[in-house]
Amino acid sequence: MTDRYAVIGNPIAHSKSPLIHAAFARQTGQDLTYEAILAPLDGFAERVEKFRVEGGKGLNVTVPFKVEAWRLASQLTERARLAQAVNTLKFEADDTILGDNTDGAGLVRDLIHNLGCALQGKRILLMGAGGAARGVLLPLLEQQPVALFIVNRTPAKAHELQQQFSAYSQVEAGSYQDLAERQFDVVINATSSGLSDELPPLPPGVFAADGLAYEMMYGRDTPFMKFAREHGAACIADGLGMLVEQAAEAFLLWRGVRPETEAVIGQLRA
Repeated sequence: MTDRYAVIGNPIAHSKSPLIHAAFARQTGQDLTYEAILAPLDGFAERVEKFRVEGGKGLNVTVPFKVEAWRLASQLTERARLAQAVNTLKFEADDTILGDNTDGAGLVRDLIHNLGCALQGKRILLMGAGGAARGVLLPLLEQQPVALFIVNRTPAKAHELQQQFSAYSQVEAGSYQDLAERQFDVVINATSSGLSDELPPLPPGVFAADGLAYEMMYGRDTPFMKFAREHGAACIADGLGMLVEQAAEAFLLWRGVRPETEAVIGQLRA
């Protein structure tokens, strides 16, 4: 019997997830379908339950429902608990709804395996203190960087994340003014500044020699990417690889097999 999966969000027509998971299914020989579901802004839980009782096996969750999905899950992975957001739901036979957050694992895998950037011993700057930053912090810290600094326009929010994650590793936090005279090997933009074509106030010397600039957004050349290009970053990447890798992590959770991602990333870029 063919298993049903889907991505749920609002809006949803732009989602690349159906293309990605269809490619994964063909590659791995898994018997499944994958669709896109537009949920009403005030009817997320009801739409999830409808999909589940109709036999659905799992959902990817996108904007703006990740926090609602976190509340809906009856069981959470550690990374989802800390992220306080869920982007993957798995419906178990005993009616358990398992909530996971695969964003951080997707980012780390893109950095290490696709971009060749080992994170152990590196100095990482994470820009932003919202849901996107929270979702990737634990997987980044698990790679044992020598330093991880969270910077935010509102420093209090960065310090809040610092306190929440300091039990896992040493974390620093502060304002953009605190970055003067500091350099980082990896600078990750987890802010939404690219949506409004804005540039966070980074100092020009923030990139170390051979530094990498990572923009979580994809599909556009953001001001952050332009800044990195003009100020010495050796490698500049967008978040398309992260998108595919977090999908592969969800596929592994659902099906027990990890698909190859390189060809799928190449197809999307083409």
